[in-house]
Amino acid sequence: MTDREELQYVQYHSSKESTYLAAIRQLISNDLSEPYSIYVYRYFLYQWGDLCFLALDEHDSMLGVVISKLEPHRGGPMRGYIAMLAVKKEHRGRGIATKLVRMAIDVMIERDADEIALETEVTNTAAMKLYERLGFLRSKRLHRYYLNGNSAFRFVLFVKESAFTSRLGYDENDKDEDQPELPPSA
Repeated sequence: MTDREELQYVQYHSSKESTYLAAIRQLISNDLSEPYSIYVYRYFLYQWGDLCFLALDEHDSMLGVVISKLEPHRGGPMRGYIAMLAVKKEHRGRGIATKLVRMAIDVMIERDADEIALETEVTNTAAMKLYERLGFLRSKRLHRYYLNGNSAFRFVLFVKESAFTSRLGYDENDKDEDQPELPPSA
C-alpha cells in the first residue's frame, strides 16, 4: 500500500461484530502485552462500540484500532478512557494512530467528557510521544502495572478547565487566605 492510497476510518458497529471482532483481537494481541479475553473486548464493544474506531485499507483489512469508553469516574467527572490502541507495524508512522485517537477524543468531547485517561508502558516511547503531542500529561507512574511486570505511566487529557483545577484542589470560589481582603474601590 502506498501513502497515496486512501484509508477508510470507520466507527465500530455491533452489526459488524462477525466481520471485525477476530481482526481486532488479532491486531491487539500482536501489539499489546496484555492477554485480553473475549469478555474484555465485548465489555467495551457492547457498551461503547461507538467509541471504537477502525482503520481499514481498500480491501477492508484492518490496519489499526482504538477501543475506548466514557462514564462517570467515581461519581465525579465524566472520564473518557482509551483502553487499547494498535496499528500494524508495517503501517506505523503514517498518522493512523493519531487519527484514530483524535476520532475517539472528538466523540468523547461531544458527549461532554471532562477528561480522558489511559495507561501505556514506560518502555513504549512512541506511544508516549503520540499522547504528549495530543496534549495528554503524565499524571503518575504505576509500578509493575502490567502482567509482564512492566510499569506504566497514566496519562490524562484535561478537556475542561474544571477537571484540571479540581485535580489541583483549586476552587475558583475559594478566597486566598494568604491575601488580605482589599477594601472596595471608591
